[in-house]
Amino acid sequence: MTRRDVMLAAGTLTMAEIVPAAVDAQIAPTAPKSSLPTRFPDKASFFPHDLVYLDSGSQHPVSTGAKAAVDAYLSKRMLDPAAAHYDLPDDSVREKFARLVNADADDIAYVQSTTAGEQMVLRGLGLPKSGGHIVTDTLHFFGSLPLYEEMQRHGVEVTWVEPKDGRILLGDLKQAIRKDTRLVSLSLVSTINGFQHDLKAVCDLAHANGALVYADVIHAAGCVPVDLKGSGVDFAACASYKWLMGDFGLGFVYGTKAARARLARTEYGYYGMSAFKPHIYPFDPPGDMIADYAYADTAEGTFAHGTHAHTVIAQLDHSLDYILGVGVPVIQAHAQDLIGRLKRELPKLGYTLMTPPEATTPLVTCAYENAREKLAPKLAAGKIKMTVGGNRFRVTPSVFNDHTDIDRLLAALGHA
Repeated sequence: MTRRDVMLAAGTLTMAEIVPAAVDAQIAPTAPKSSLPTRFPDKASFFPHDLVYLDSGSQHPVSTGAKAAVDAYLSKRMLDPAAAHYDLPDDSVREKFARLVNADADDIAYVQSTTAGEQMVLRGLGLPKSGGHIVTDTLHFFGSLPLYEEMQRHGVEVTWVEPKDGRILLGDLKQAIRKDTRLVSLSLVSTINGFQHDLKAVCDLAHANGALVYADVIHAAGCVPVDLKGSGVDFAACASYKWLMGDFGLGFVYGTKAARARLARTEYGYYGMSAFKPHIYPFDPPGDMIADYAYADTAEGTFAHGTHAHTVIAQLDHSLDYILGVGVPVIQAHAQDLIGRLKRELPKLGYTLMTPPEATTPLVTCAYENAREKLAPKLAAGKIKMTVGGNRFRVTPSVFNDHTDIDRLLAALGHA
């Protein structure tokens, strides 16, 4: 092990040593400095246990601070007088997420899940009924593959771009996108193997042909730098239970003003209204309609339905402060120190990497036949939790993991 490995394992490597000073200087903390970790791994912010948890890319553990934030909200809901001052940070959480991904808050709306956001975009484009051509790739979220197969079944022409050596090549996308392509849909970071698209290059290519671009950013937001404005992407969505350190039932959908103008309205929700004046209740002014109303010229006005998951908003108020305060480049650098070691050591044990070596995402996947059958007993014996499928396994470390966790994983896996 290098000095860096030893210091990381001992928890003595400071933030300034994890990332270059120039990157560190760009970080603008939003949380009180006293509440932020001074070094990684940050085990103090999470519940202590002897489990080696390497599955944050599936569900990120809830921090003790996030739990305290939920408790504060629930105290208000219990009518606890001590919590009477609590106000739900509804708008400020959207604003914090917008800062995280470099977007305007007016272009962000709450959504139930990533898939819900993706389907809103398709419905707004009139798909599948209006037909046309879509380009997607087979490293997109596996839950979206049936979605685009359904588009095909209902008359939409779908071109599937397949990976080469674990990568979706820009040249292959260029061949697939045509002048009549309506939408390019992809995962910015693939849940399958951690491949990351050059989103700006994809958007430039699509826009040159008149196509819109949708990006699933659930495996990017919070763990790798994301610049929605800079990329030029039209739509994006993500849930919060992975790298945003939130929970199920709430996420975000993004749409630029220009892109939203190309959608037909399919969502009619009270939370999207900018004005509402009824004419049917006692003392209402008379009117020709049951009610006069207008929708906001924002993403909320386009996508919002009804109430949001308030406990998750309370939780994200803390978690987004943590992520913004520490800085995504620092989180990424810590994960890469662990991921880099796995990329070196797993092939030595006979495992086949599916993750491109140059990927800087906190995810490494190996192809391994009958992985669940062979590895489940070993991982259970070693008290290790990670994603294990039928023929592959995936390791996704986060801010609380260290090289001792990697030691335990490698020992448990043994030779393939």
